[in-house]
Amino acid sequence: MAGENPFKSILKTLEKPGGGQFGKYYSLPALDDPRIDKLPYSIRILLESAIRNCDEFEVKSKDVEKIIDWENTSPKQVEIPFKPARVLLQDFTGVPAVVDLACMRDAMNRLGGDSNKINPLVPVDLVIDHSVQVDVARSENAVQANMEFEFQRNKERFGFLKWGSNAFHNMLVVPPGSGIVHQVNLEYLGRVVFNTDGMLYPDSVVGTDSHTTMIDGLGVAGWGVGGIEAEAAMLGQPMSMVLPGVVGFKLLGRLRDGVTATDLVLTVTQMLRKHGVVGKFVEFYGEGMSELSLADRATIANMSPEYGATMGFFPVDHVTLQYLKLTGRSDDTIAMIESYLRANNMFVDYTKPQVERVYSSFLELNLEDVEPCISGPKRPHDRVPLREMKADWLACLDNRVGFKGFAVPKESQNKAVDFTFHGTPAQLRHGDVVIAAITSCTNTSNPSVMLGAALVAKKACELGLEVKPWVKTSLAPGSGVVTKYFQRSGLQKYLNQLGFHIVGYGCTTCIGNSGDLDEAVASAITENDIVAAAVLSGNRNFEGRVHPLTRANYLASPPLVVAYALAGTVNIDFETEPIGLGKDGKKIFFRDIWPSNEEVANVVQSSVLPDMFRATYEAITKGNPMWNQLSVPSGTLYSWDPTSTYIHEPPYFKEMSMSPPGLHGVKNAYCLLNFGDSITTDHISPAGSIHKDSPAARYLLERGVDRRDFNSYGSRRGNDEVMARGTFANIRLVNKLLKGEVGPKTIHIPTGEKLSVFDAAMRYKSEGYETVILAGAEYGSGSSRDWAAKGPMLLGVKAVIAKSFERIHRSNLVGMGIIPLCFKPGEDAETLGLTGHERYSIDLPSSVNEIRPGQDLAVVTDNGKSFTCTLRFDTEVELAYFDHGGILQYVIRNLINSHH
Repeated sequence: MAGENPFKSILKTLEKPGGGQFGKYYSLPALDDPRIDKLPYSIRILLESAIRNCDEFEVKSKDVEKIIDWENTSPKQVEIPFKPARVLLQDFTGVPAVVDLACMRDAMNRLGGDSNKINPLVPVDLVIDHSVQVDVARSENAVQANMEFEFQRNKERFGFLKWGSNAFHNMLVVPPGSGIVHQVNLEYLGRVVFNTDGMLYPDSVVGTDSHTTMIDGLGVAGWGVGGIEAEAAMLGQPMSMVLPGVVGFKLLGRLRDGVTATDLVLTVTQMLRKHGVVGKFVEFYGEGMSELSLADRATIANMSPEYGATMGFFPVDHVTLQYLKLTGRSDDTIAMIESYLRANNMFVDYTKPQVERVYSSFLELNLEDVEPCISGPKRPHDRVPLREMKADWLACLDNRVGFKGFAVPKESQNKAVDFTFHGTPAQLRHGDVVIAAITSCTNTSNPSVMLGAALVAKKACELGLEVKPWVKTSLAPGSGVVTKYFQRSGLQKYLNQLGFHIVGYGCTTCIGNSGDLDEAVASAITENDIVAAAVLSGNRNFEGRVHPLTRANYLASPPLVVAYALAGTVNIDFETEPIGLGKDGKKIFFRDIWPSNEEVANVVQSSVLPDMFRATYEAITKGNPMWNQLSVPSGTLYSWDPTSTYIHEPPYFKEMSMSPPGLHGVKNAYCLLNFGDSITTDHISPAGSIHKDSPAARYLLERGVDRRDFNSYGSRRGNDEVMARGTFANIRLVNKLLKGEVGPKTIHIPTGEKLSVFDAAMRYKSEGYETVILAGAEYGSGSSRDWAAKGPMLLGVKAVIAKSFERIHRSNLVGMGIIPLCFKPGEDAETLGLTGHERYSIDLPSSVNEIRPGQDLAVVTDNGKSFTCTLRFDTEVELAYFDHGGILQYVIRNLINSHH
């Protein structure tokens, strides 16, 4: 069991410059090891955590040595434990996390343990960044209307979270309407350095949204994990991770006039995707850093999941300290942060000569080479320079169906469809923009691109340009601060004039919550098979995610979103074709409405002030009237309401006893689904609207829920019955068993019947059969969605055999007791001649001592074919979770055993 810390001799006191002390800290320089000076800054954070938490049980001195020797150990895929300083949840993942905590208390109670022992051991920040339905776009009171709508629909969810904030210690709940989770984290929650009971240590965070990485722009090590991993971290379990390689990314020069942070991030995303950084850290350095504002850094850090890195890290320097001051952090706090980081060799001082650090590989970018661009039409790393956009679009119409193709026959590429919009005649063509959204994820922390968009709107309005009334325009800042600086600059009115009213401060169009398109537009698209476009300033544009009716989705900077809304089409060459006709029928070009960097900088300088941040975040402690009026039950055990369609007690612990179930292989399983490459968590567990013909819709209708009140899958994550039915319910699902037909169906192999995936899975279960899934490369990429693992487990899936897995999703599968297996390099279902009509058996040793992480296993089918796979339990800890039937069961048994 745990012993005392072997590193207590390097515990030092940090003195205040004017007398007194800040507290104690574990000093890296006191180790007097020359290898530490060459370590990347991001690795030093892992090192400090391992030293501080070393107890020779969960964290051992040999783990500390592995990290110090990073240069030699990182190429070898060694495992280390990591204990983050805090955990960040947003409401969609916060609800299931609180449901699981409440359930664990019940299970603890039933098994005779003390249920009050179930509390987060690590501080948890839970931000309710409710996803807005942008159905009242283009109106002055959009925010208020959306908030009321949101509270009316999500009262149960919000009430449940409010109960949790009282029932559990160590949990801060940020009420709805405050901003999007990453932004609130950056402007308010990020500590940079913690001082807990006189112990100083760097802030680090794991969050249940893959874009938690935005905080890396602030020098706080943070990344996304699955909800299941986050729950384990909350409960004090060390996270097991492969000690990552670190790519050094050197920045030189400065951005040219008219080039935005978004152009930079799309360029960086494409470079890093090409370089290959999955599972690695990226650390930025070089003289270009001092030219990069903190908001620009946060924009690049935010996109880590899109380039595949665990994080894109910007060490703390003078720019970070300026931002802390700007966002209203106190002078004392900033002094403590700077003193600690300097004392522990974690601060970058560009005025001093830099010690060459060691990196696993290097990239370099001169900021002057970045040019305006957008990405699409279906993936974030498919960057298109703006000057090539028209040619690229026409090629996409021609190309066969794929990431860059729609296969529209030549003769119908120019067709114009006539329709009537509220009494006026209108036309729609391929490439016409029907959604233009400045969304809250990536850029709306960034005053330069936000005020840049407002300046584009101002120039356009003054020249007499308009946005066509059927384009669904919306503006969803990530923070209430944006509203304040828009008002101060006097520019909001121009955005309003073009239809970009503020609709709320949470996830909107980027996650499919734009609300419906006008019926006339929707039928013009569907009846004529038009490839309509959405342009948004988000970070994801996978098929079917933004809106079912926009088949082309482009990511662009906020000012470009406004420009494309005005142009009304993506089929335009901004250099040679006019955006539209202004007053007196004069042709207006892109260059006429585009602001210079200097114009933008002047507005930012005069409009963005520290008081705005302080005032915005006061609301967090005071709440808002709607939140404060929610009445919630007291009591530490939750009283489940059997009639609730939002909060339901899941069956995870129903059969649980004190002894672990042990390892189990797979016997004669049927293949539930047979997939190709790039199956995302959106395919596995969609977050968007609940389709009217789906099993989830059937369940809700049977319980008297009106179709209008279905809400989204995301908002019903507290109900396992809805979520199990929503598993593999994506309308764009491509399952090879269906021979080319697209949709959330599969074949029930014994009868050959075509059923919804849920119905087929339930039939297999009732007949006593297990199931497996076959897949290609990058299975489970996209958002870190715990339901993408919980859902398949409830459907009876016992194993997933894929070419490769996305990092977070693989660990989530393990946490839910599903076996992840990888085909051998060069092999997959196709090369092995598997159709998915076979039965599959996987033999696992019966004892956890006879199995090791990453070993080879044989998969045997009933038609005589057998093949070897790699078992993707990557650590001893993961084997223990599987032995216990899952991570939560492991934690409960450990808590009970440690108290007896």
